[in-house]
Amino acid sequence: MLERLTTLALRAPRRVAAGWLVILVVGLGAAGVLFSTLDADLDGAPSFESARVDARLDRLDPGGGEVVAVVDGAPVADDVVARLEATAGVAGVATVPSEDGGATGVAVELAPGLGDDAHDELVGDVADQLRAIEAPEVLVGGEELLDDEVSELAEEDAQRAEMISLPIVLVVMAIVFGGVLAAGLPLAVALSGAGATLLALAGISTLTDVSLYAVNVTLMLGIGLGIDYGLLVISRFREERGAGHDVPAALHRTMATAGRTVVFSAATVAVALVALAVFPDPTVRSLAYGGVGVVLTTMVAAVTLLPALLAWVGHRLAPAAPPSSHGPFARLAHVVMRRAVPVVVLVGVGLVLLAAPFRHARFDDTGVKALPASSETRRVAEAVDARFPAVTAEPVEVVADVDPGDPRVDAWVDELAALPGVREAAVDEDISGGPGGPVTLVHVHADGESNGRTAQAVVGSVRDLDPGFPVQVGGDPAEIVDLRSSISSRLPLAVAIVVVATFVLLFLMTGSVVVPLKAIVMNVLSLGATFGALVWVFQEGHLSGLLGFSPPGALDLIMPVIIFVFAFGLSMDYEVFLLSRIKEVWEETGDNDLAVAQGLQRSGRIITSAALLIVIVFAGFATGEIVAMKQMGLGLAIAVVVDATVVRCLLVPATMKLMGHWNWWAPAPLARLHRRFGLHEAPAAGAAAVSRAPEATTTSA
Repeated sequence: MLERLTTLALRAPRRVAAGWLVILVVGLGAAGVLFSTLDADLDGAPSFESARVDARLDRLDPGGGEVVAVVDGAPVADDVVARLEATAGVAGVATVPSEDGGATGVAVELAPGLGDDAHDELVGDVADQLRAIEAPEVLVGGEELLDDEVSELAEEDAQRAEMISLPIVLVVMAIVFGGVLAAGLPLAVALSGAGATLLALAGISTLTDVSLYAVNVTLMLGIGLGIDYGLLVISRFREERGAGHDVPAALHRTMATAGRTVVFSAATVAVALVALAVFPDPTVRSLAYGGVGVVLTTMVAAVTLLPALLAWVGHRLAPAAPPSSHGPFARLAHVVMRRAVPVVVLVGVGLVLLAAPFRHARFDDTGVKALPASSETRRVAEAVDARFPAVTAEPVEVVADVDPGDPRVDAWVDELAALPGVREAAVDEDISGGPGGPVTLVHVHADGESNGRTAQAVVGSVRDLDPGFPVQVGGDPAEIVDLRSSISSRLPLAVAIVVVATFVLLFLMTGSVVVPLKAIVMNVLSLGATFGALVWVFQEGHLSGLLGFSPPGALDLIMPVIIFVFAFGLSMDYEVFLLSRIKEVWEETGDNDLAVAQGLQRSGRIITSAALLIVIVFAGFATGEIVAMKQMGLGLAIAVVVDATVVRCLLVPATMKLMGHWNWWAPAPLARLHRRFGLHEAPAAGAAAVSRAPEATTTSA
């Protein structure tokens, strides 16, 4: 396949490039349509009990949303309330004094059934009227403004990240490659892959919900992988040119080696990201769609667009000197291998110590705390929880298939009110039945914050009761409980998919069962250190001033899962880069130590350069305003740094030295399987016979 694609690129480079340019332009055009369909807060999965309750209540008592204001230091005049009530599309206005008596809460309920444009216009009009109230301070927020603010911030975060990271990346790449032309080619791959993914997401959004965060993550990952793959292919191309091959021959040799590594690496990353699709939450699933999409499209761009560009302008790239066998990375490998045992012990213990804070990790829906402390919407929500808890806190909504007049209802409501952490339980008199028969709706108000730990505990307590008739529990606290439960129940399956798929793919590449197992163990250690750092920064609040956020006191509920999958995939990306070069030398010489040293020397500069560039991209996203995106950007940056330095440069050489020829061992049945179905290097001229390494006779040469 790669041979045919390379031949096509050599025959019609301008046509291939023009085709990708069209894809990029159309993808950027589709981005506008895509952003208009995205949602920062997708509804829960249909399998969630809370989502079913929410859908049922929408049918029983459809609402149009609510805009909330906290008016501090002055009363709200009656004419203001009358004017709001008279506004077309407003269903009702309620005012309530704060518990401290210093403020008034104003809740404006919107009528249901408005079209999107009319609804958005009404929200803006109501917000303007509320902000016009004469008072020392008026804060306006509520659910209708929350999604808008998150959407705007997410889009601004993505634009800011690109404006910060891309110029720096281009400068660093120009230094790494020694020229702007070579630096621009990987960016062309990255942008083309991202454009194709935006186009694909626009199509997917017509079939299912796509989270706003999927676009940010897609851009982040696509730019990083495009740079990685471009760096790998161009470096190999320049090596082949330095060996005396003309452009066509160098390109064929490059795609047969580095091109194949790109395909294999992309498959490894994509399979890891598929694991996100096992979670029922629509936000996580949409990240799987976007992540897998950008990996595959970036890979296709790397094996089609990049060869075409190299066929077109490759003669203008300076050839590279043949890779040295005695460079700095080879010397580092020999130093590490001479002290393999202390290196493994010290590095292993160090990574475990860095992971220690993760033992105390707390996971929660950070809600409005994901917004910056200066956010007006966040300040409203916090003021509501702190100053109006008795009236405005979001209740646990309990729907029972029973007539409100049933004598069992009163006893059940009393039982609800007596549960630990419950402040009040009351029947909603406006709901008594629907298409399915009689219905009783009970609002259960918990102590503390609307979505706090107490409210979540109350959800479990309510579900544990058996009143003798069908009951379903919903509301915001129940959504968090259901999401947490779905993550904990599906996480083992997701981890199993990632681990098994990674093992199988690395086995097909190496013919060894030892190398994949070591890679998985080292990735777990690396990720443990990453999660420890995230707890230290975001949960405990260290460096919050430097990074510009208000500590939420917990990690975002879904973010560790996403970081685990993405970081695991990226780690395997670098593992494939390194192992492909080590395996080349091993199959040529059968000398394990020489293979490790020369493999690290040939790939070390590429891995460290790629890691530096992708860290710049991730760090750009860590500058955003939304805390969840900060967690992802910083978490992935830390994971890449640890993996590309500590793991690849220290742990890999040390462990491979200790295992010796056993690195390449596989049981005889698996060795036969690899000889038939595995990936094999083309025989190198003058390669030494592998038979000189008797321990390796069970693997493919």
